[in-house]
Amino acid sequence: QVQLVESGGGLVQPGGSLRLSCTASGRIFSINDMGWYRQAPGKQRELVAGITSGGMTNYVVSVDGRFTISRDNAKNTVTLQMNSLKPEDTAVYYCNAKIAPIGSVEWLDYWGQGTQVTVSS
Repeated sequence: QVQLVESGGGLVQPGGSLRLSCTASGRIFSINDMGWYRQAPGKQRELVAGITSGGMTNYVVSVDGRFTISRDNAKNTVTLQMNSLKPEDTAVYYCNAKIAPIGSVEWLDYWGQGTQVTVSS
């Protein structure tokens, strides 16, 4: 069974940095687009950063210049480096990937379990 496992969340002060990682495992044939979403209490889930299989990246305006998304295809991982963190970045962060498992001819959507990021003094 294919799954995504996240790590790296925690509590940081404003202006601090945090690195989130997400690793896909299982019987994987191929991985297409990957990304990071976040959801704050009482708000809708939003796409924060995305990266294509070819390495093209996009960011929501509120994090552009502060966050960097990257991937390591040999390790089936996607990483979100978060710098200059602000209290409004506080949310549960979820990784997402479109994956073709062995035995499937379609891209399927997979989600990590979520990790809490809290920015507070």
